[in-house]
Amino acid sequence: MTQTDLPADLQSRGHDWASPRARANVARRRRSETVLRVVGLGAILLAFLMLGILLWTLISQGSLAFRQTHITLNVPVAAEHVDPADPAKGNYRRVIAAAMSETFPEADTTEQRALSKILSNQAQFVVRDKVVADPGLIGNEVRIRVPVSDPYDQLAKGQVDTTSAAETRRLSDVEIANFRALEEQGLISKPLNWALVTANDSRFPELAGLKGAIVGSAYALLICFLISFPLGIGAAIYLEEFAPRNRLSDVIEVNINNLAAVPSIVFGLLALAVFLGWFGMPRGAPFVGGLTLALMTLPTIIIAARNALKAVPPSIREAALGVGASKQQVVFGHVLPLAMPGILTGTIIGLAQALGETAPLLLIGMNAFVTSTPATPFDASTALPTQIFIWADSPERGFTSRTSAAILVLLGFLVMMNALAIFLRNRFERRW
Repeated sequence: MTQTDLPADLQSRGHDWASPRARANVARRRRSETVLRVVGLGAILLAFLMLGILLWTLISQGSLAFRQTHITLNVPVAAEHVDPADPAKGNYRRVIAAAMSETFPEADTTEQRALSKILSNQAQFVVRDKVVADPGLIGNEVRIRVPVSDPYDQLAKGQVDTTSAAETRRLSDVEIANFRALEEQGLISKPLNWALVTANDSRFPELAGLKGAIVGSAYALLICFLISFPLGIGAAIYLEEFAPRNRLSDVIEVNINNLAAVPSIVFGLLALAVFLGWFGMPRGAPFVGGLTLALMTLPTIIIAARNALKAVPPSIREAALGVGASKQQVVFGHVLPLAMPGILTGTIIGLAQALGETAPLLLIGMNAFVTSTPATPFDASTALPTQIFIWADSPERGFTSRTSAAILVLLGFLVMMNALAIFLRNRFERRW
């Protein structure tokens, strides 16, 4: 554009949009836009890089826990170690030691004592249960397949540097050679570790599983849903459809929004003082955990439900009222069904957030060492986040990979819950 192309009033004012100064200003603005785009793109790439590093670390470490090293062994059950009259009280440690001695007949007494440490502590109980179920096995051989102990599991997975100095390793050269001999005999295998989700917690890494934590989280989420969902919808309907617009309702709305931003540990302190202190509820029970998570999730559900109710066009209400429907019929017969997809989406997202909470559950005692699956919501239990916390704090090397595997399991549940929320939103959402 030249000076002569401008309107007469601008020409008279002396504006020259093609002057060097104007071109410099345009170039400066374009440079600023380019820098902003580069910075924004760099921030996105950095975020994806950090996410990729996190996922790669979890997958690379957690994948080790999804396979468990096992040993297959023929165990002779001698009558001198097991009394046929009462097989449950047999000396099954000696039975296992005798089986390992037959596998390495040339080993001396010291080496034979070390050979028994290859097997996990579960081996003696596996043999005992088989013999108790069938006493006719006494005097015969029992074929078992049990996990090896954690140091040998780490060795089989390549986590032990066999070239380092012997004094810095948990396994000596002789112990490593004995394990390699078992591998050459085809007695070592690494099947999928189903015990990770079917077994309960244990102080032995090779035997520890997430079953108790998964059931405890399921109980806690069920209690949370049964309490927060109806209360949240009821409160949202009243505040949005029936409550008068006055100072009191404004105060309630502000406090609900504030409660949604309160740190979760505050709800844990509240539960510790009220549920455990005043009401004397059982410590570490999923029922108490569910109540605590319900308190934390309730504001989120109320806000999501109110937004879903607001999204319903006023014409729906006006049309229903115009044909003679009462206010209650309008809300429950027309508005609520149309808002339900949004309400369910907000509820599932709130429950997914509750599933990943750790701090409030720690304060009510859901981080105890529990080796049994809770039969009811009132039995002591852990939850997935607190189980991860317990394993991360354990010194054994085997718990490192199990911690990453537990995080992957938790992330899997969270992804499924968020995918369900997206499906419900896309499947039932109405656009106006």
